[in-house]
Amino acid sequence: MQVMKWSALALAVATVAQPVWAEEDAVQTELLQSMLNRAGSAQAESKGFFEDSSLTTLTRAMYYNRDWRNGAANERSSAAAAGKKPKGYAEETGLSTRVIYESGFTQGTVGFGVNAYAGGAIKLDSGRGREGVGMFSEHSYEDGMDDDIGLANAAVKVRVSNTTLTHGGQMPALPVLAYDDGRLLPETFEGTMLTSNEIEGLEINAGRFTAFNTMNQSGHDSGGLKAIDLAGASYSFTDNFSGAFYWADTEDTYEKLYGNLNYNLPLAEEQALNFDFNIYQTDYDKKYTGTTDSQENTIWSLAAKYSIGAHAFILAHQRNTGDRGYDYGVGDGGSTIYLANSYLSDFNQEDERSWQASYELDMAAFGVPGLSFKTAYVWADNIKLADDTNDGKEHEFFNQVKYVVQEGAAKDLSFRVRSSVLRGNSGNSTADTNEVRAYVEYPLEIL
Repeated sequence: MQVMKWSALALAVATVAQPVWAEEDAVQTELLQSMLNRAGSAQAESKGFFEDSSLTTLTRAMYYNRDWRNGAANERSSAAAAGKKPKGYAEETGLSTRVIYESGFTQGTVGFGVNAYAGGAIKLDSGRGREGVGMFSEHSYEDGMDDDIGLANAAVKVRVSNTTLTHGGQMPALPVLAYDDGRLLPETFEGTMLTSNEIEGLEINAGRFTAFNTMNQSGHDSGGLKAIDLAGASYSFTDNFSGAFYWADTEDTYEKLYGNLNYNLPLAEEQALNFDFNIYQTDYDKKYTGTTDSQENTIWSLAAKYSIGAHAFILAHQRNTGDRGYDYGVGDGGSTIYLANSYLSDFNQEDERSWQASYELDMAAFGVPGLSFKTAYVWADNIKLADDTNDGKEHEFFNQVKYVVQEGAAKDLSFRVRSSVLRGNSGNSTADTNEVRAYVEYPLEIL
């Protein structure tokens, strides 16, 4: 049974309500007071603004190649837009560094602090006709791509007990608002977020954001976000069972509901079975769809994962229904797809049904700590095509290997290579594509 952890905020509420409790049985009052006496809060344990500060950096080098097959051209390039003959692939290489500073909170009942972020990236290799994977912003064929990008922002934060209010530049990671970090620099948002952890196991979030910056551009609001409002919570019912429910409304775009249930079943030593269910329900704004009729979408996935020692085996099913495919990333972040079958293809087209079989291996059990491998195969059918039939199909073979240096001067330096082979007849932007991404990352804790 999970025990609730009452905070100082709860203690204040209970003190105000003392006349009511005085009428209750003395034993119940004594029990409540005992719980409150055990209460603690993050703010009460604050060591100070500078004492709890952290300063970290992350340097990343990235190579990205996307090859359209069967004679297809790189229609995303400026060459295609200019009517030139584009190449059949996109290829970009770059280097970035980001610095993140997070202060502690001043001591006292109410704590104050700040966060700051700065990031910059430079292009190492690409050119006209070869751009098109979103690492740098694209311009005209004559002007080519940006050679560098940079961004800096900051936020102020206030904490009472275990509840924090943050205003300014942020990188939210919630199912309905999630920043993408798949290129050189992450997406960032500007707005206000309230995060509360007053009850142990329960996290409540509510926020409003009015600016969104993409991964490949400098500026304040390159994503053109009007506003997004969100609210929701996640709760751990037990150590092995948790759930979440979130709502978000992106102005003039769509309104989403998200739900999650996750259950972990320990079987024996180093063996477990995990079930993860995720679902989105989306109602689209007519200004976004350009239609006179309202449109909606429901997409869900269920994954079962069996872990035994260094090995893990996953089976998953994902299904999409409604008037259109599942849209995301339009103001709510490029990672707002907490679903099982999201790789190069997200398998999120209209009426699409997909199945996944995958395998994960941790080589630490074989004497190579830090080395891991994942392979996955996803196949799908029933995609609605332009001719109004449901004859569309696609399938993807995904592989990823990663190594993290475990000790020495280069500790935490990581190398990661991922590749996808995608084939299909659905006509989406990545059909019949080979893709390779390579990352070298070095994180450093300065404070």
